[in-house]
Amino acid sequence: MNWFSEYSLFLAETATVVIAILAILIFILSQRRKSATVGGRLSVKDISQEYEQVKDDMLMSSMDELEAKLFMKDLKKQKKLEKKQAKLAAKQKKKQVKNQEKSDEKSALDNATKLAENNIDQQAKPKLFVLSFNGSMDAHEVEELRQEITAVLAVIKPEDEVVVKLESPGGVVHGYGLAASQLLRFRQRNIPFTAVVDKVAASGGYMMACTASKIIAAPFAIVGSIGVVAQIPNFNRLLKKHDVDIELQTAGAYKRTLTMFGENTDEGRQKFKQELEETHLLFKGFVKEYRPNVDIEQVATGEHWFATQAKDKGLVDEISTSDDFILSHLDTHKIISVSYLRRQKLSEKLAKNVIKGVERLFLRQGNGL
Repeated sequence: MNWFSEYSLFLAETATVVIAILAILIFILSQRRKSATVGGRLSVKDISQEYEQVKDDMLMSSMDELEAKLFMKDLKKQKKLEKKQAKLAAKQKKKQVKNQEKSDEKSALDNATKLAENNIDQQAKPKLFVLSFNGSMDAHEVEELRQEITAVLAVIKPEDEVVVKLESPGGVVHGYGLAASQLLRFRQRNIPFTAVVDKVAASGGYMMACTASKIIAAPFAIVGSIGVVAQIPNFNRLLKKHDVDIELQTAGAYKRTLTMFGENTDEGRQKFKQELEETHLLFKGFVKEYRPNVDIEQVATGEHWFATQAKDKGLVDEISTSDDFILSHLDTHKIISVSYLRRQKLSEKLAKNVIKGVERLFLRQGNGL
């Protein structure tokens, strides 16, 4: 009996410790989840320096020891000169501000700001802002895209450009409609904007791409699919077979056209088809507005093409890759990568990985080389 009471006490103590540890872990996880739902952060990187470093490393690898030393010496001189010029520009700005302070305070501040901006503009290269959009079925990535576009629009100058690396097989109409509308913010402000497709921009993805002033695609990138598709399973006969009744009440003749569990009617099917046709007309009108040279009736069949074929149909302007496009601007522009990093819950990360796995599985079942 003594032994049993001691053992019970030991179990109670152990259970208390385990419960306390679990309570602490649950509290920590809940706090992490709360913090994960709060906003995100904007990441801005000058990737020109990365490209320049790679370029310098490649040049040095092909030189002998003496050539490499001379190259490094010249490189140091160049960097020293650039620093000196930047320092001199800052000094001139300071002097101009001091001179202006003698006049009216408000006027001085305005003039000093203008002079400083002019000085900076003369010294700096124009910028190429690089954004990326890798779209899923529901186009939820538009939340990050809108933050990135807003940030770029806040600082962009008339001489700057924007390139969006676009990858998407399309998805829901309202999601990609919003994504395309976000990209139109560049076009509405007359900002040079290029869409580059390395793999796929089909359906809603192409709707986004056609908002650009120029579309560039890799030779075997998939482009087009200007069409609308919808499918829905119906379990009504199966449920009837097992004596299961479904009650569906609606107010409004077309509140529900096709359902998963109710009995679908020819009238409902006709209305559903009509809605698809109307959506297709809107899609065609959108493409025609921003790609006026395209024969819309020829390309709006729902087909997709490789970029080399799509170029002949006017869906693409140039055959190239995002890497080559950025490299072509390296000497003339400062390359700035802009991305909005949203904090994610652990459950969201796991779900995202599962979805990617399923998408890869379906892609393997499709056409390949």
